[in-house]
Amino acid sequence: MTILNTNSKQLLEKLLQMSGGGVLNFTNRTFSEFFRDDLGVEIYDQKYHYASGSKANLMRGFWQVADKSLVDKSIIKLIDYVENQILLGCLRKEDFSSDLIKRAKEIAGEIIINQNPTSDIDEDEFINREFKNVSIDKLNLSSQITNILQQRIEEIRKCLKARASLSVIFLCGSTLEGILLGVASLKPKVFNQSDISPKDKNGKVLAFYDWKLSDFINVARDVNLIGEDVKKFAHALRDFRNYIHPFQQMSENFDPNEHTAKISWQVLQAAISQLKQ
Repeated sequence: MTILNTNSKQLLEKLLQMSGGGVLNFTNRTFSEFFRDDLGVEIYDQKYHYASGSKANLMRGFWQVADKSLVDKSIIKLIDYVENQILLGCLRKEDFSSDLIKRAKEIAGEIIINQNPTSDIDEDEFINREFKNVSIDKLNLSSQITNILQQRIEEIRKCLKARASLSVIFLCGSTLEGILLGVASLKPKVFNQSDISPKDKNGKVLAFYDWKLSDFINVARDVNLIGEDVKKFAHALRDFRNYIHPFQQMSENFDPNEHTAKISWQVLQAAISQLKQ
């Protein structure tokens, strides 16, 4: 039985733009991927089928039959998704009032006992931070991978000067993943013993080369190697990088610009700064 009361459901339906049968800007594929990758749920399973079976009705069906922990987690993940999609320029900020988002976070906070709501992280403050002499030398990675990653950082700087925004985004994403893999390889016990490390069907932690960028980001935050600010914006960068596929960029009308390139570069610099401490 759902733990959401009528008022909470109405507000969340407003936030998730469910009145027309859809959910935000999800396609059937991305809706399925979101639930599978972020929640471990097959949302098109018959047990979540409700009424017409539209995405909005699947969400309503999920709220009715999923257990409390999954409903709790889904609300937080969807709030993060909205904020990241606004950063990406795929959703319009003016369609989501600060009061609406704040109230949705309060609902999540009310549902999750003894857990703080997701903290607000100011985008302008994050973008305007200054990082001097960014270098990965102090991460103590192997000399070979350090040289390769440093070459990529120099390439990113050249692309920023040339205003090659799409190249900046892809290079920042791949460089961040390489750095996190390198750090995890130096600290295997720390990463493998995290409660949220990705596991196979038998409960065994996957080899690092089978981890996704999202896994590295979440675990690095869980073991306090990066802060909440880097985690949030790193997930936005991960979404940016997905547009390496031209048809996905076309279908979701993603138009990379200097703003998104600057966010990507700031994420990478902030991650390096925090990981070397």
